[in-house]
Amino acid sequence: MVSRVRVWLNRTYAENVFFMDQLRRNPSDRAVEIHATHGDADSPVLAAADTADLEPEGLSPAGYVEYALDQCQRRGIDVFVPRLHQSAVVAHRAEFEAVGTALLAPPPEAVAVFHDKVVAYEAVQAIGVPVPPWWRVRGAEELVAAVEELEAAGHKACFKPASGAGGVGFRVITRAPFSLMHLNGFPSPYVPLDMVLEALKEAEEEVDWLVMPRLEQPEVSVDCLTGPDNRIRLAVGRTKNGRRRGFTLHEQWLEPARAIAEGFGLHYLSNIQFRMFGDRPVLMDVNTRPAGGLHQLALCGVNAPWAAVQLALGEEPGEVVPPFLGQDYTVVSGPRPLRSVSLPQQRLEEPQERLEESQQTLPALPSPVNSVADRASQALPL
Repeated sequence: MVSRVRVWLNRTYAENVFFMDQLRRNPSDRAVEIHATHGDADSPVLAAADTADLEPEGLSPAGYVEYALDQCQRRGIDVFVPRLHQSAVVAHRAEFEAVGTALLAPPPEAVAVFHDKVVAYEAVQAIGVPVPPWWRVRGAEELVAAVEELEAAGHKACFKPASGAGGVGFRVITRAPFSLMHLNGFPSPYVPLDMVLEALKEAEEEVDWLVMPRLEQPEVSVDCLTGPDNRIRLAVGRTKNGRRRGFTLHEQWLEPARAIAEGFGLHYLSNIQFRMFGDRPVLMDVNTRPAGGLHQLALCGVNAPWAAVQLALGEEPGEVVPPFLGQDYTVVSGPRPLRSVSLPQQRLEEPQERLEESQQTLPALPSPVNSVADRASQALPL
């Protein structure tokens, strides 16, 4: 008989329904209950959770921390995986520990380094990790200067917000004038330079962009699991080249990822992305959170979410080595059930009843027979 583990994911990506699946199908046969919160009542993570709440809108970072502490205390959360307002949450780690909740996130110093891509590039360069050439741009004149220098060297220029996640705000600059070509087919990341300059001139405030050469494939995302002792437990690269996906343990990707994860104390789950600049890999981005595609490591026989929860609980999973590398695959979309009503349904329990239940022990849940296939149900082999 072992105690149930309660894990909370806040306003996370839809793909993390698979993160939740892996926690429930953990190799320790430990019972896991998942709480989820989101601003969208129809988020699939709310439907996949055991309990769910709609998050209040308009909270300041400090206000969100108060909300999060209340959720952890009322729900008896053992492990909190913060995505929204991660910086503010990790700055109050001691307060979460005081209510019995471990944060599955790096310390505030590490989060701060990688919140701003310019600060991040400067920091990793200092430890010898290659980065592409880059310019910080706040207005039209700086943009033109950066684009002209890149084009003179034979590169295509692109830009993205200096602070941001995923591909939000990423654009590739073209000199081609706006035409029907830009309106045919699917929306494109290409945007004419003259339109960008016009938008900048009309804007009432300056931008904060990182301008750099467009990097080439393959793109390799290295999923890392690092302990609070700054020692790597897991590092596996997921490769992407067009539609084709695969896995790699090649040191040209893993060595710089380990240097970053261990050197900057990226505790628990992080994702470090590289692309090619000429004939060498360079850093593209660092995420101080679990990647949306982390569940794809199930194709290598690895359950990274559970190993991370073990570390957060003070348990030692040891070095997590893939027993094999899965075959190449592609990712397709598929249906996922939502709740029958637009507002999340709840188990109606009083806080004291909840606290008493959290102290009970429950029988472990059995692990499914077809676990590897089920864990990566959205990944199809090529």
